[in-house]
Order: sequence, then structure tokens, then C-alpha cells
Amino acid sequence: MKIPIKMVFLDKIKKNWFLIGIIVVISLAKLAPVIGVKGGILRPEITVKYLAVSFIFFNSGLSLRTEDLKSALLQVKLHIFVQSFTLIFVPCFVWLLVQLLSLTSINEHLLNGLQVVGCMPPPVSSAVILTKAVGGNEAAAIFNSAFGSFLGIFVTPLLLLLFLGSSSTVPYSSVFMTLTMTVVVPLIIGQISRRYIKEWLERTKPPFGQVGQGVLLLIIYTTFCDTFSNPALEMDRYSLAAIAVIVFSLQVFLISLAFFLSKHPRLGFEPGDTVTIMYCATHKSLTLGIPMLKIIYAGYDYLSLISIPLLVYHPTQILLGGFLVNSIKHWMTTAIKSRNTPGVV
Repeated sequence: MKIPIKMVFLDKIKKNWFLIGIIVVISLAKLAPVIGVKGGILRPEITVKYLAVSFIFFNSGLSLRTEDLKSALLQVKLHIFVQSFTLIFVPCFVWLLVQLLSLTSINEHLLNGLQVVGCMPPPVSSAVILTKAVGGNEAAAIFNSAFGSFLGIFVTPLLLLLFLGSSSTVPYSSVFMTLTMTVVVPLIIGQISRRYIKEWLERTKPPFGQVGQGVLLLIIYTTFCDTFSNPALEMDRYSLAAIAVIVFSLQVFLISLAFFLSKHPRLGFEPGDTVTIMYCATHKSLTLGIPMLKIIYAGYDYLSLISIPLLVYHPTQILLGGFLVNSIKHWMTTAIKSRNTPGVV
């Protein structure tokens, strides 16, 4: 039976609602920036900076299945590889790349945004979903996504301040105090709450991802309201196009590098581990990134510009990762058969 075109179209919208939502809220910010600007109707200096950000991390703490991570805990070599790649190698490599690109006419704030991407921790969901789709080491993917998110709460602000400094008028001590109160504390409260309502959560399966993304759209909207309300800020099309190409090329390079390094015989990783490394070590978190930028660069005129590369990187990693699923699955199946066949290396 042929599926109606309308049903296919609606299904596509349902699957990609968040990406569509990003375009919609940026467009709305362009049309009516006065609503979400600082001091405007929404009062983002309170509703977003404190309430929305705190809710996102409480939501993350409530949804993180840390009790399921014990089975992957002993794969120390794999965890060290993933976390070192994503939080040490990638930021340093991107820093070198930005130094080269600074010689071009690409907007400097967009280049700073590229550095922001490099400093981000792995996401909680997308890397796990894609690893599972391929049939890789899902337990290790869950562990590294969760552990990377926890680690990123402390490491990412330090990396941002190391590579970019703080453009906020707020002193460093105040930045970390705000991070503690709006990121760390809500996350811990979420985890504690989970212990008491675990059975209800398992039974009802609340849409944590969709709720968190909905709140994230509010943060993105208010960020761009600040941009469009400032007539002095302009985004040239050449820089935007260049950043889009650079982000895509960077992702292809990182996935390829992670693949070839992790399948080297001396490291001793299984094919399923390689799949986990490819996704967890190269994907970057938008959900954790945007709220952190909102805190660290509070009052910074170019906050939306440095957010753009991360907004581009997020859909790119999902689309590219999804496109590669069948190819990676074929490689993994072949590699496992080769290992199990006597006489074949």
C-alpha cells in the first residue's frame, strides 16, 4: 500500500522539528527582536539566564541513566581515548586551524565560534543513537556521552577561557558561581530526584529530549534577538558560507581520523568500539554548549555570532552520521567476520 505524500511530509517534519525550529526562532528574532531582547517582554536576563538554563540541566540530570553505566566502566582505555580526543586533541587542532583561517577575511567572531565548537563536550543523545543504529558498543557510547557531559561542565568553561578568554564584564569567580548554581546544582538535583522516581520514569518514559530541545529553542531565540536589535552587527554571506563548508570539512576529517586511529591493531579496539569512538569523540553538544555560552559570555555583543558554528555543527553531525550508518555497519560486519575467520587478518 502506497503511503500518502502528506503522511511522508508530516513524518519528515516530526523527525526534524528541532532543526526546523532553529530556523523558525531565528526568523522570529529577526522579525520581532524587541520581545526577546535583554530587558524585553520575556526578561531573558532572568527567565533564560537562570530559569531556562537551570531547567535544561535539571532535565539532563533526570534523564541520564547513570545506573546503566557499570557494564562499560572497566573499558578504561576506550574512555581515555574518547575523552582525550574530544576534549584535548580537537580543541588544540581547531585552535591551529583558526590561526590559519585568521589570515583570511572570514569574520573573526565566527572563527571564535569555531573554537567554541572544538571546546564542547560530546552530546548525551545523538552519538548513542547513531552507535546503536550501526550496532556498535552502545554501553560504551552511553558511558562516554554521560561522562563527557559531566566532565564538560568543568572542562569546557576552562577551555573556552583558555583559548578565547572572557568577553563578559562579569569576573571569572562570578562566572563559575553562576555555572555552579545553574548547571552543576540542577544536574545533581536531577540525578537525586531520579533515584526516587526511577520506576515512574521507566514506566512513563517522559520526552526529556523534546522538552530540553524546546527550552533550548527559547535560548537560541533570545540570543538572536540581542543580535538583530543591534544595528551595528552584520553577518556577511561569504563568512557564513565559508564557516558552513569548514564545519562540514572539519567533521569529515575528525570522523576519518578517529576511524583510522581507533582501528589500528596496536590499540586493540573491537570493531564495535571503533564505531563508538567515531561518534562519541567527534560529536559536540549543542544542548550543553549554548547555555554555557550564555553564562560565560553574558552581555557580549557578538554572542550570537560565536554561536553560529555550533548551530551549524549540530545538524551536520546528525546528517553526516546518519548518512554513514549503512557504510559503517557494512565495514563493522566485515571486520567482525574477518576476525572470526581462521587465517584472515
